[in-house]
Amino acid sequence: MHPATSPTSGVSAEQAHRTPLPRRRLLRRFVAAAVAVPLLLGGAVACGSDDEAGSDGKVELSIFWWGGDARNQLTQEALKLYTAKNPDVTFKTTWQANQGYFDKLATLTAGGNPPDIFQIDDNFLAEYASRNTTLDLNEYKDGGKLDVSKFPESLWQYGVVDGKLAGLAAGENTQGLVYNKTLLTENGLPEPTTGQSWEEHVAWAEQVSKKTKVPGTMDPSADYKAFWVWLRQQGKDLYSGNDLGFTAEDVTKWFELWKGARDRGATPTADVIHEGNATDITKQLVVTGKAGTSWVWVNQMPELKKNTNDELGVVAYPGDPSAQWARASMYWSVFRGSKHKDAAVDVLNFLVNDPEAVKLLGTDRGLPSNLDLRQAVSAEIDDPAMKQSIEVETKLAETFGASPQVPIKGHSKVRAELIKAAEEAQYGRLTPAQAAEQFVTACKSAIA
Repeated sequence: MHPATSPTSGVSAEQAHRTPLPRRRLLRRFVAAAVAVPLLLGGAVACGSDDEAGSDGKVELSIFWWGGDARNQLTQEALKLYTAKNPDVTFKTTWQANQGYFDKLATLTAGGNPPDIFQIDDNFLAEYASRNTTLDLNEYKDGGKLDVSKFPESLWQYGVVDGKLAGLAAGENTQGLVYNKTLLTENGLPEPTTGQSWEEHVAWAEQVSKKTKVPGTMDPSADYKAFWVWLRQQGKDLYSGNDLGFTAEDVTKWFELWKGARDRGATPTADVIHEGNATDITKQLVVTGKAGTSWVWVNQMPELKKNTNDELGVVAYPGDPSAQWARASMYWSVFRGSKHKDAAVDVLNFLVNDPEAVKLLGTDRGLPSNLDLRQAVSAEIDDPAMKQSIEVETKLAETFGASPQVPIKGHSKVRAELIKAAEEAQYGRLTPAQAAEQFVTACKSAIA
């Protein structure tokens, strides 16, 4: 998402990923606080291992999230509902747009005043967990106080870092290949299908280009989502422990696949590809008419549909669909040093499992994690594009494989470096092999 981006009506994790400057500052702040934070946490945990209510039995929980106005209003309503059902618990709420959110969260954490509950995404979950900022939720899950029994298994497992459940998925998402169905229908062309190989996809896109004079597919060689799925289909992964899960040879093969597609006219030219790499979700090439497909998150369909009169379709990325997984659109985490851990975890459980709360929140943070409640929410949705997103993702869930590990420190830089290297190959300034070497070298520096 955020990327968010937005995959939902609010601001998503994919959108938040598109703010590299603040995140670089975040990492510098974490380095500066590397000594202070463990000391802070140690003291906080020592004096707050049990929930501490006030003399009147009241508990106030601080909670912090990013998002737009709609997300703020929905979240406030859900928290008011919790207080209505649990009168002794109230909330001190803070929210803001994604810009600067992680800067503020880092400052609060390093300064000794972190929120009891905070929203986070997969770009930074491992970073916070590795510094003992997040409470391990496994004890609550295993003890029945945090119910994930209705979650897809790979969804809740995508919150595990070094064996600890660091975050609870607030919603679900997965990768989706969105295509212009109107363009294909008007020209008598077949639609792409789940399970189509990458080579078959390129051949299909070449056919679309020749028949419609619109490039058949956006070139996703700079898109980490597509690269990640392709790697998993090769028996590799984006990360392996604290290292990269791929080699320069793997990247070369990926870049060569798309050089071949460009050479065959299956994709746009480099300048248009760059436009697709740099733009937000509202201007993806599939809705601007500059390509027949775009590589996005499934629940970005409603935002895409707002920007075109054409009918859109969505399928899994090419190749074996089991390489995809139930990705947390974002998480809720609890501060490890909170004096009200039990109450905070109960709030998390409420936000994802209470029928009234889940209906209130709808699809703002992605598709509901609880599959039973997802069906109930879907039944009340009028937006055809969102209904389509839910139907497609529910169908894809039947083929989801195991989740990968949560991205490690330096992931934002890895994503940015992939765009740089891929564009060097797209413009022909470097060969695929040279661009791959550049990428791997930059990645190793980013995660060091």
